[in-house]
Amino acid sequence: MRNATAWGWLAVGFFLGIAIGVGVLTMLKRVQPAPIIIQPPPPTSTPSPTGTPSPIRIHVNGQVVAPAVYTLPPDSIVQTAVQAAGGFTAQANTAVVNLAQPLADGMQVYVPALGEVVAAPPMVTEPSGSAAGTGGMAGPTGSLINLNTATLDQLDTLPGIGPSTAANIIQHRETNGPFATIEGIMDVSGIGEGRFAQIKDLITVDN
Repeated sequence: MRNATAWGWLAVGFFLGIAIGVGVLTMLKRVQPAPIIIQPPPPTSTPSPTGTPSPIRIHVNGQVVAPAVYTLPPDSIVQTAVQAAGGFTAQANTAVVNLAQPLADGMQVYVPALGEVVAAPPMVTEPSGSAAGTGGMAGPTGSLINLNTATLDQLDTLPGIGPSTAANIIQHRETNGPFATIEGIMDVSGIGEGRFAQIKDLITVDN
């Protein structure tokens, strides 16, 4: 009787061990969850920075209240430059000035006087002396600055000719008489072949 009971317990333990072993194997064989991978979003392209337009510098002279070089917004027109210079004087020939003409850095705006002969209305020139668009210095064919009659302000509008050189030109013709040819301007102090090459197509000595 005791042997039967012992064998019974052994059998129960045997099957219990098998059941536990099967359970452990089943748990080990379970599919493990896939690991979570965190990926950063792809980089977005950064737009190229756009440059801010720089202010422009404009030389305003002639018949304005305060002739000088003025720093203006990049989208300025001739009217802006004239206003910066204090407006027209009482002697200004406003009828020949195109107030709506756009400006660019380094340009010169010259306002002529009433009765003054000018190369072309309005006198707006680029640093190189080339025409500044419609209404620029190019003007009608034959509109040249006469070295024998031009005022200091007119001569000052020529490329490379500042107030002091313009004064030298006037002093030279008053001392030595009218220029016979445009090449004679090279006898003036401060004007050599290089500067003459810049202005030869813009000047005349004819009446």
